Amino acid sequence: MKNLLFLVLIAVCWAEPHPGNSSMEHERIVHIQENGPRLLVVAEQAKIFSHRGGNVTLPCKFYHEHTSTAGSGTHKIRVKWTKLTYDYLKEVDVFVAMGHHRKSYGSYQGRVSLRESSENDASLVITNIMLEDYGRYKCEVIEGLEDDTAVVTLNLEGVVFPYSPRLGRYNLNFHEAQRACVEQDSVIASFDQLYDAWRSGLDWCNAGWLSDGSVQYPITKPREPCGGKNTVPGVRNYGFWDKDKSRYDVFCFTSNFNGRFYYLIHPTKLTYDEAVQACLKDGSQIAKVGQIFAAWKLLGYDRCDAGWLADGSVRYPISRPRKRCSPSEAAVRFVGFPDKKHKLYGVYCFRAYN
Repeated sequence: MKNLLFLVLIAVCWAEPHPGNSSMEHERIVHIQENGPRLLVVAEQAKIFSHRGGNVTLPCKFYHEHTSTAGSGTHKIRVKWTKLTYDYLKEVDVFVAMGHHRKSYGSYQGRVSLRESSENDASLVITNIMLEDYGRYKCEVIEGLEDDTAVVTLNLEGVVFPYSPRLGRYNLNFHEAQRACVEQDSVIASFDQLYDAWRSGLDWCNAGWLSDGSVQYPITKPREPCGGKNTVPGVRNYGFWDKDKSRYDVFCFTSNFNGRFYYLIHPTKLTYDEAVQACLKDGSQIAKVGQIFAAWKLLGYDRCDAGWLADGSVRYPISRPRKRCSPSEAAVRFVGFPDKKHKLYGVYCFRAYN
């Protein structure tokens, strides 16, 4: 019986196809056009610079190789913009367009559109830029079975500053660090932003969280308590730590603001609560740490008077070092977190423009 079954199988395998099935066989044939026009997506600039509150265009155009046409005309063009995350495994949807259909996502709703200056222009226009918009964006163009991508980095002009709360050094887990930056009119800084700040002279011995979940700190003047005096300058990396359990400081990033930062002229020094009320009476709010850093770094604000800020700290910005006012370097000087009820200082206020 087994031998008979074996012979039947051989006969089936070697049987010639029936003429009646020839049309079915032909329908299974896949035609591949190897030398047809290949879709290419190009970003004319790899990096674009802007600032908070501004408008920017991320360049992206698509072509067919060996032709000057934007598309073949047989398939609709689909354009998709996404923002790349730091782990490179996830992407955040920003904008999708296909024909007359348009859709934006999340915080980008109402702020993004395609420039479409020509048939092959897929450039993304972003208005009213937010601090969170900083990062790498992918432009993907799809036509039928063809697709290609290009990546553009949006950099923001701004300032990185180290931050620790009233509780003192190394008291923030990653999630608390993110909130602390937002509360001070900033966002948690990226490695690239910290690296650029280090190249500009930022030197800070306390390790802080960055947006990718790593803990690092910038050293321009090597010394014993900061990695050793015989080491080279650089951004020191502690690696990646538990975001819930590990505790460090944080590096925040802020950009310019749409408003007025100023030291309130007042006849007397004030407690913290009196300072808050004095700003409100003047039509403003007590200023945040990110705002004093932005005013100092981006506007050259200089004032030798120590003043209260919203987090309960007392600081003052020096752009022109001089005797009794940060003689050695330009900096936002940190006085500390004084007793809110008994210590008396001036106050820095911020009035937002509508």
